[in-house]
Amino acid sequence: MQIIGCDLHTRQQTVAMLDTTTGEVVQKTLRHETSEVREFYSALPRPVRVGIEATGSMQWFVNLMEELGIECQVGHPAEIRAAEPRKQKHDRRDADLILKLLAENRFPAIWLPSKELVDLRSLLRMRTRVQNALQAIALANGLRRGPSLWSQLGQHTIASLPLAPHAAHRRSELQALYMKFETEIEKLNRRAEIIPKEYSSGGRQKLGGLSKQGNPLLRFLWGEAGAHAARRDPELKRFYRRKLIQKGLGKAGVAVARKLGIRLWIMLRDQIDYNEFYRRGQMRQKNGDACAGMPETGNGANSHRPVD
Repeated sequence: MQIIGCDLHTRQQTVAMLDTTTGEVVQKTLRHETSEVREFYSALPRPVRVGIEATGSMQWFVNLMEELGIECQVGHPAEIRAAEPRKQKHDRRDADLILKLLAENRFPAIWLPSKELVDLRSLLRMRTRVQNALQAIALANGLRRGPSLWSQLGQHTIASLPLAPHAAHRRSELQALYMKFETEIEKLNRRAEIIPKEYSSGGRQKLGGLSKQGNPLLRFLWGEAGAHAARRDPELKRFYRRKLIQKGLGKAGVAVARKLGIRLWIMLRDQIDYNEFYRRGQMRQKNGDACAGMPETGNGANSHRPVD
């Protein structure tokens, strides 16, 4: 078996390859501008395991490994760095470190999204840009509709705005793009599924706070969902207003997103709808067993008592 530690950069990569049969270690630098990378990995005798550090420009390489039938693991950058106490850092040493972690089964591999999820994220980013442009046109012409601008009536209203010819053309193009993105996103939503993770030990489940180590897009969408839920759910609205006074705008939004995430996780875990979740929450409140994420019955600060 060939085990490869790969220090991946934009223009080149440095690899440290171990042949587990002979114990031979080979180091090599591959340029990305040519077909050198594909030729190198295609010629390797199988099986092959490759490890890389997560970077923003890695997707093409992950796709290539999948195409060639090579196992590719992506590691958590901070945990890889923590495994090397020395401060010296260069490409060859980074490749050696990744190889060592792979060979010793200590490589901190992270979850990789499917191609459908990658495409979905890209479409969501582009749709947000289109929505911002349409919202700017609406606001510049005295139309303030907020989220209702994306309803059928809201789109009809913005389409009827009297605009100069060039602005009207841009509006029409943006609306066409928005509808196209909506259609494609709906198709991908049917094919992609986000699986929640649980961290448990010794029969004890712990739901921690939000961190900035996760995916930025998922955090953004989570925050957006929390904001919408706080406008429509009376319990979350009261919780948000209380946290707004106590913690300020940013922390209040994060707190609502966390509470919403816990509720969704419980519903997924127990396979129940929101009405059943709410009924259980009311029963817990009556029995004095309040826990994080459960609906509240009072308005006081003591009515919400998060527990581990």
